Amino acid sequence: MSMTQRSTVVGVFHDREHAREAIEALKVDSFSPDAISILSPDKQASQAMAEETGTQAGSGAATGAVAGGVLGGLGGWLVGVGALAIPGIGPFIAAGAFATALGGAALGAGIGAIAGALAGMGVPKDEAEYYEGEVKSDRTLVAVRANGRYAEAQSVLRQHGAYDIESRDTGSATARADPAASSARAADTSRAVAAEGDQMLQLREEELQTRKHSVQTGEVRLGKEVVEEHKTLQVPTTREEVVVERRPVEQRPSDRPIDERFETIEVPVREEQVEIDKQPVVYEEVNVGTQQVVHNQRVSEIVRREGARITREGEVDVQDGTGDVEVSGQSTTERR
Repeated sequence: MSMTQRSTVVGVFHDREHAREAIEALKVDSFSPDAISILSPDKQASQAMAEETGTQAGSGAATGAVAGGVLGGLGGWLVGVGALAIPGIGPFIAAGAFATALGGAALGAGIGAIAGALAGMGVPKDEAEYYEGEVKSDRTLVAVRANGRYAEAQSVLRQHGAYDIESRDTGSATARADPAASSARAADTSRAVAAEGDQMLQLREEELQTRKHSVQTGEVRLGKEVVEEHKTLQVPTTREEVVVERRPVEQRPSDRPIDERFETIEVPVREEQVEIDKQPVVYEEVNVGTQQVVHNQRVSEIVRREGARITREGEVDVQDGTGDVEVSGQSTTERR
């Protein structure tokens, strides 16, 4: 199946936190909640809930409340969020199409249920089986019904640390080597620790995200009006005038006697007169339209960030190899 024909984007995450951040970004990009699905293994919180609720997705208010808490407040936005347990695989937090498709499978056949759910969402069979294998390896799946925004949804998932069947060779290796590096957000500053048993506190900061929308700022009207002006033309005309010419002749006898009556000759005289007609003609064309002009607009807002504060009780030495934490009195505060 070619990418242009696909309607569902699938991303694999090594941890639910990055999946939650990806869903937050999809929410900001105006993807609807019913288009987003998540399936995340939950070895601790959902185990008790699955037993208590009979492993049925969304079967109680408590299930939805706890599952929503696990997803960091997205439970009230995602559709059908709840806990379920698939026989042969384990307990899960699910929302969207996963919760709907696997709700019945949770009580029946377990092996192949995830691949079947993905196939029902339009994912090719071989890819669906690959993603089921990733889920069995404790990965988190996020699926997005893109509706013509496939590349955009795939980009958002990858920017927040997801890999898929196309980028599995590089994405999964990078995420395994350094989970913090898989997130493209500079706001997520993780303190990586190597010693077993150490605990990690993630520091976050707000970043500015902009959205653009088109508004009408004015209007131009193009119309016609009649303007009168006096125009003069020079038109050459012809007229006749009478020419009287007298010339002496040699005397000769006439055969007519002198007549007392008055004899006249009539000569018609003509001239050209100008008649004026008005004919509309096109003398100019005026086109009106719009063009895109790009300019930079400066926007600003106050953002907040979290700083590390360590409170000491008793004689406890605090060592920080990075020099980012300043020791003062009974507490240490991160320098910025």
